[in-house]
Amino acid sequence: MTLSVRRRPAAPPVRTRPGPLQRWAHDLALGLRFGVAGGREGWIRNALTAVGVGLGVAFLLLAASVPQIMDSRNERLTARTPSTVDQREDPTPSGTSVLVLHVSTEYRSEPVIGQLLRPEGDRPALPPGVSRIPGPGEMLVSPALGRLLRSPEGAALAQRLDDRVVGTVGGSGLVDPGELLFYAGSDTLTAPGMAFRTDGFGPTEFGFTSGPIDPVLTALGTLITVVLLVPVAVFIGIALRFGGDRRDRRLAALRLVGADMGTVRRIAAGEALFAALLGVVTGCAVFATGRLAAGSVRIWGLSAFPSDVVPVPWLAALILAAVPVVSVPLTLFTLRSVVVDPLGVVRRSAPRGRRLWWRLLTPAAGVAILSFSDRIPDWSGPEQPFPLALGATLVLLGVTALFPWLVGAVVGRLRGGPLSFQLAVRGLQLRSGTATRAVSGIMVAVAGVIALQMVFAGMHEDQRRASGRSPAWRVVEVTDARPDAGFAARMAREFRATAGVAGVVPMVTSTARYPAPGPVEEQPFSPVVIADCPELRKLARIRTCADGDTFVANMPSENVDSYVNQAARRGEELIVDRVDAGGWRGEPAVPGFRWRLPADAEAVTSRQDVAGWHHEGIYATPGALDPGRLRNGGTTVLVRVDDDVPGTHDRVRDTAARISPALAVWSSRSMDRDQKFRSMHNVLLAGATATMVLIAASMVITQIEQLRERRRLLSVLLAFGTRRSTLAWSQLWQTVLPVVLGTVVAAVGGLVLGTVMLRLIAMPLVDWWGFLPVAGTGAGVILLVALVGLPALWRMMRTDGLRTE
Repeated sequence: MTLSVRRRPAAPPVRTRPGPLQRWAHDLALGLRFGVAGGREGWIRNALTAVGVGLGVAFLLLAASVPQIMDSRNERLTARTPSTVDQREDPTPSGTSVLVLHVSTEYRSEPVIGQLLRPEGDRPALPPGVSRIPGPGEMLVSPALGRLLRSPEGAALAQRLDDRVVGTVGGSGLVDPGELLFYAGSDTLTAPGMAFRTDGFGPTEFGFTSGPIDPVLTALGTLITVVLLVPVAVFIGIALRFGGDRRDRRLAALRLVGADMGTVRRIAAGEALFAALLGVVTGCAVFATGRLAAGSVRIWGLSAFPSDVVPVPWLAALILAAVPVVSVPLTLFTLRSVVVDPLGVVRRSAPRGRRLWWRLLTPAAGVAILSFSDRIPDWSGPEQPFPLALGATLVLLGVTALFPWLVGAVVGRLRGGPLSFQLAVRGLQLRSGTATRAVSGIMVAVAGVIALQMVFAGMHEDQRRASGRSPAWRVVEVTDARPDAGFAARMAREFRATAGVAGVVPMVTSTARYPAPGPVEEQPFSPVVIADCPELRKLARIRTCADGDTFVANMPSENVDSYVNQAARRGEELIVDRVDAGGWRGEPAVPGFRWRLPADAEAVTSRQDVAGWHHEGIYATPGALDPGRLRNGGTTVLVRVDDDVPGTHDRVRDTAARISPALAVWSSRSMDRDQKFRSMHNVLLAGATATMVLIAASMVITQIEQLRERRRLLSVLLAFGTRRSTLAWSQLWQTVLPVVLGTVVAAVGGLVLGTVMLRLIAMPLVDWWGFLPVAGTGAGVILLVALVGLPALWRMMRTDGLRTE
């Protein structure tokens, strides 16, 4: 007999309602699954979004690498800087010491960095990237300089640098792959005076400190950063909305199986999150591939080693995390005006009117910040990038915010016209947000580039005016560390024989001190200029002059001896050519010699030399003060060039190199970066056009998506007898109207931003109509997008689009 025990049924499990975080996590995870298993159309949409987001992420990662690129450049520059042992009071040669003389030059406005080296021991210190110090008549060159010297374009430079190339400078000794650098050997360098001594290369406790940052460069760099990054951010926002209309139909299916509106929106955000994550991976891949070509790309004379193109970790983490995180609220924001019902998706036909006040307040706040940024202490000013970046960003975002309101306000008041025009206007009245969203990315880029063009034009005009006013712009100054009258005469003959030279003024210079009580640095001094009478007449208003005469030259506005002319005391004994020990080169003391300034030295008024400068001090002919007695000082030749003869500056440098590679050549023309301004202007236009083409690609995709969504509507219009040409013109009008309005807004925004920036950096406002090429490029790109979409429109205008199941 079997006893059966009757069990009580188990109580059903208690179902607890998931909390908000659990619901969010579950719905986002479900959206991620839909993104993965979305079928062919879903993956096409994900691929388009990934490409758009990936390009933007790659650009942002490149921007985040700029600090590392600049730090690496500065580290290599510091590592090859000679660390002077001459900080000691009594510098002496050693087994590791090297004599160094900087002999940098320019070639066709490109800087060529060079140093002459002479070892003093058997274990000389070596610059980075150099395995040995070249011997006399030999030199080591950077790869870029080697290629230039071997090319036909560098034939003239090869004659100037005629030493035999015996090796290549390694990458550790170069600032960037395209740098033009050489090290040449010498057996004639001497120290002190001609060269200086070092026992190593790299930073020391006496290292140089950088001066203040040029506020104009700070403002320009900040504006370039904002102009490049804001359109990228707008573009990423556009890319995250690819396929929005097609996604809406899937949301209706979710409503049909019982999902509420909150769940549907969170699932849609999960799909966008998957596409954004895919875009981040794509962007990292594009960045990793593109950085390999960093060394072969040179913009505005700058390039970078691939190893330097590394994003700042916290900036990279912020970019990689921000894009997916922003995709969720952005998707929820785009669905705010969408009603998803089980039977379909309906966008509210009467959306809430766009408010104007905050759209005007945004650019106005940006203009106010820029206008008063140089008046707010501590945190602001042209040298502080933060208010500049904030103000410029607000102005550009104000362009984006004002554009949709303007389109809605204008198309809402349009009436009449051809049938195609009426169809386009009605379409914009119902769906202006989609059209303005696609165009706004290009409009931001156009506004930023217009502002940059105005700044570049103002800087170029300021330098052009300076070059027209200052005679120094047409003068090359050539100096030698040795005071030698015979050498000065030879230099004058060589330069006078150079084509394009209009005038030459040679002189030997030194100083004279009055032996007053107290420290030497407090003793009155005067400059001393020794030259022949014809040359002295070019420096001062001298009536009569003969060898053996002496003059005291003062500035034209001075009736008494000036501050720098305190030692010019007639009939008094002076100490000429005295130098104390020390200085940045650690020169030993030079006692100088005593010389009496004649009591009958004539007082004269200095005049502008060929460079527009005044030389006040003691003027002496060789018969009055023998230049051979000088041990300190130098030889200077002022060379005036003829601007109408092209290539004169390069020929002057060639002549100087032929006379002696130790000559220092300085020119105000080295500050004139006309070529670099043109190069930067071209790069700017190319970059802006590339950005516009990038956004235009997204517009093509968006346009095709919209056409496919309106396929049934087009079929209905075609079935009622509407002409295909009417529908095509309607599509064109629907593109032209936002383009025209957007171009106006972008031009005004760019002109306002450019005007404020020019005022901030105190540059002239020129070329009001310079925005037309940029605005025309933006408008042309968008119109090209409309034309590209016409074939797709033509294929979709068929009556079989009315079929349904």
